[in-house]
Amino acid sequence: MTLPPWAEVTPARRGHIERVAALLGDWAGAMATPAGERARWLRAAWLHDALRDAPFADPLAHGPAAAERAATEGEHDAGVLSAVRYHTIGFAGWDDTGRMLYLADFLEPGRDFDPAGRRALAARVPADRDGVLREVARRRIEWILASGWTLPSETVAFWNRLAGGPQ
Repeated sequence: MTLPPWAEVTPARRGHIERVAALLGDWAGAMATPAGERARWLRAAWLHDALRDAPFADPLAHGPAAAERAATEGEHDAGVLSAVRYHTIGFAGWDDTGRMLYLADFLEPGRDFDPAGRRALAARVPADRDGVLREVARRRIEWILASGWTLPSETVAFWNRLAGGPQ
């Protein structure tokens, strides 16, 4: 799979998407993931930022917009669509596709912050996916709080699900 024809991405964004897909492919191999599930992960990877460089007033709108467009273009897998829709904020109702995309989007090697720490986390995913997922969610939430933004209710519910608390 590659980017859909309706994608609006810069070359840099395309590189990010390719690295996310490659990381998911590597993890799928290391985790002996069945081919059908691997294909779901890769569809989510290619769709997640397909409209990231389209003009939106709200930067968080690109995930929901890409999910809606993918649905109108024939993607009917609810897990793939929720992965794309919520990949920036987390979602308590995710299946493995959403969880894996959330991890790969944060841990892909082209990002320039904390490369050694993120590389170590990425290496742990096949053996400790849930532990790494909690760590990545914690880091993302800390960044949101440090930025002075409010936490979306989906993020709070996602964290509570990961931490074993109330949703």
